[in-house]
Amino acid sequence: MLPQIALRKKASALTALVTAAAIALLPVPAAHGQAKGPPVLRDTETEQLLREYTRPILRVAGLEKQNIQMVILNDASFNAFVADGRRIFVNYGAILQSETPNQIIGVLAHETGHLAGGHLSKLREQLATAQTQMIIAMLLGAGAIAVGSTRGSNSAGNNGLANAGAAAIAAPQEMIRRSLLSYQRQQEENADRAGVKFLTATQQSPKGMYETFKRFTGESLFAARGADPYLQSHPMPAERVAALQEFASSSPYWDKKDDPALQLRHDMVRAKISAFMERPETVYRRYPQTNESLPARYARAISTYLHGDLRSALAQIDALIQVQPNNPYFYEVRGQALLESGKPAEAIAPLRKAVALSNNAPLIEMLLGQALVGTDNKAYTDDAVRILRAAVAREPEAPLGYTQLAMAYGRKGDYAEADLASAQAAYLRGDNKTARELATRAKTRFAVGTPGWVKADDIVAAKPPRN
Repeated sequence: MLPQIALRKKASALTALVTAAAIALLPVPAAHGQAKGPPVLRDTETEQLLREYTRPILRVAGLEKQNIQMVILNDASFNAFVADGRRIFVNYGAILQSETPNQIIGVLAHETGHLAGGHLSKLREQLATAQTQMIIAMLLGAGAIAVGSTRGSNSAGNNGLANAGAAAIAAPQEMIRRSLLSYQRQQEENADRAGVKFLTATQQSPKGMYETFKRFTGESLFAARGADPYLQSHPMPAERVAALQEFASSSPYWDKKDDPALQLRHDMVRAKISAFMERPETVYRRYPQTNESLPARYARAISTYLHGDLRSALAQIDALIQVQPNNPYFYEVRGQALLESGKPAEAIAPLRKAVALSNNAPLIEMLLGQALVGTDNKAYTDDAVRILRAAVAREPEAPLGYTQLAMAYGRKGDYAEADLASAQAAYLRGDNKTARELATRAKTRFAVGTPGWVKADDIVAAKPPRN
């Protein structure tokens, strides 16, 4: 599992006021060029499982060719959302807390409902209209206040005019806010219905979706006690869950169970997330030594290596490999444990095996490239360059690949390519200043007009997004 920083764009000061009502409705999209943003978790095993969960849903939703990506956020809370029409963001907490595949699949089906319904673009239209209305109201109200102030502050009539101006600003803002929230509630209801439709079309149960929403009803009801239902961005929980149950329970697949093999893969991913993201005492409470299931053994093996006992961890991983000798992720974990323990040469063999069994998964290729570079053996340099170039070609937004590629090129003495790869890594990390400096130097090393020179020039000319 590899941490990576996802970068996000801030709202401008000019529109912050007029779009304040929509902040909770539309999460801010990711964008290159800033070092701040929600940290993203990269893991081949988890991402592959999520892709398999969403693929049939996207197909029946008519989105199969849209290249919708799954992005896992480093957040322990249960949440998932769409932000830009091409990515579904899922907190790792949502995966960890989903006890069955069907529960997280139901959440993904709901989010696909937002994408299929074009809710983001429609919401932007609503926001644009609301912004125009609010600006007009503010200008009219400000004009009334200005007139009242220029006529003198002692007149009761003038004070009344100024007060009316203030009301002219506040009242439309409140009305527009309520309208936006109502619109968002309707979108959520539509996404619920679309999600159930997609699950039924793929012969999957909508029960997991219902169970997930119902599980949070009590907490939401407590938080919303006494709240104005017209000021909620989502339908009131009890009403929403009741409506969902009514139309979801009519599905002919309501009682269909998850395939046991899929349940095992789901449990393995949850165990992996727990081991990497939770404290060891928490991991051992979830997966005590008395639990001899494969997921429990997986979690304990990872937690053991993360907290310094490499010998014991390798023994546990080798025992897992004996049970599933064709599981690429067991070899990946073995290689990662050795690599992070300062044994890159020993990490090469298991990582090569992991790459082969995973059909050349690029994130695992990057780990293999890192191990090859880390040996300081020049005999591995050409192999490292070849593997890392293939990895970044399929994963062009992963800084690790470019960082290791720069080191491999440097070892070969190809400083033009080394500078370019370093510039690409810096750009992906959001360090635009360093990226431009390295790209500028790379341009002096490449012949003008060559592919390397053009790539370097693109980085030099790239403009960071406005704050």
